[in-house]
Amino acid sequence: MKSKACELLGIEFPLFAFSHCRDVVAEVSASGGFGVLGAAGHNPQTLDIELSWIDEHCDGKPYGVDLLVPTSMDSKESGLTKEELEDRIPLEHKRYIEQLLARHNIDTSDLWDDVIRSGVGDNMRPVGADAILEAAFSHPVKMVVNALGVPPNFMIERARANNIVVGALAGAKEHAIKHRDAGVDVVIVAGTEAGGHCGEVSTLVLVPEVLDELKDSDMVVLAAGGIVTGRQMAACMAMGADGVWTGSVWLTTAEAETLPVVKEKMLSANSRQTVRSRSRTGKYTRQLRSAWTDAWQAEECPDPLPMPLQGVVAGAAFRKIDRLAQGNHQGAAQLANYFVGQGVGLMNEPNTVRDVVYNFMNDFADASTRLTSMTEDE
Repeated sequence: MKSKACELLGIEFPLFAFSHCRDVVAEVSASGGFGVLGAAGHNPQTLDIELSWIDEHCDGKPYGVDLLVPTSMDSKESGLTKEELEDRIPLEHKRYIEQLLARHNIDTSDLWDDVIRSGVGDNMRPVGADAILEAAFSHPVKMVVNALGVPPNFMIERARANNIVVGALAGAKEHAIKHRDAGVDVVIVAGTEAGGHCGEVSTLVLVPEVLDELKDSDMVVLAAGGIVTGRQMAACMAMGADGVWTGSVWLTTAEAETLPVVKEKMLSANSRQTVRSRSRTGKYTRQLRSAWTDAWQAEECPDPLPMPLQGVVAGAAFRKIDRLAQGNHQGAAQLANYFVGQGVGLMNEPNTVRDVVYNFMNDFADASTRLTSMTEDE
């Protein structure tokens, strides 16, 4: 297929798949697309294990790694010990979460012990991110992506030295301009429909807006946000995008590690059952609506904490929620949710990863044929 994205990365079909599940990443790449493993929850040792597995299962096809090194994060540079982190979490937020879980019949007696054990991932800071890059670059990774903000200089320099493509997400035209000025190769233009961290402008508006701004640049532009079908992909590429970046559509596949109760919610959800909320990370993320998100929109709720503190308290809660939900605990099931985009309303049937890729290809071809037939002489 003729696409700048295909030429840059040596792939057959410019369908990019972000996932925290190695099975999804390997299968997408093996099927002709480009899998990208989310590394935010890994340390160098666990990332090495995951990438070694992908190396053995992707049929030698290219894949990438996605990091989360935010441009601004509370005390990002200096770092916090686990004890200091605990001290910075207001009692008000602890009590609010305790009361919320208690209303759903969840015992909270050991809840904050989990905070002390977990801490904050060092790979969200320069030193930790550099160690993650070291582990990633020991494998045949073809692209490294920063999910929050402009990739720091050390990331770009190390990627250049290893002949690796650099990508970054943009939720606004201004973000794309900063990425261009920093020397990023691939910009992922994510509309508000996207799952996870997202802005306020729709994909249909944001993609052409960025394309107009970058028209004199050689950057590869990928469209993202609510894209779960090949006809949506064709529409984005008709606007001028070089490919699409997807995430939500893989969450309901057979290979995905999505919690079963959450997967069931997604398969039955419509596109209005997602919300933008700061309740999981401290920054706005689109996620499946649940009793958790409802509670953080209530009048009496405290303002969510800044990143990374909100992610720490929410993480402690969700480790308990998820464990109980897997055991059919009704209250935990009501709270359970995950990051997902508005395209969830089109994700109505469970599929294998390979089937999703092939459905994208066929749907894209049909849409392209329809578009071409409109311009042909009768």
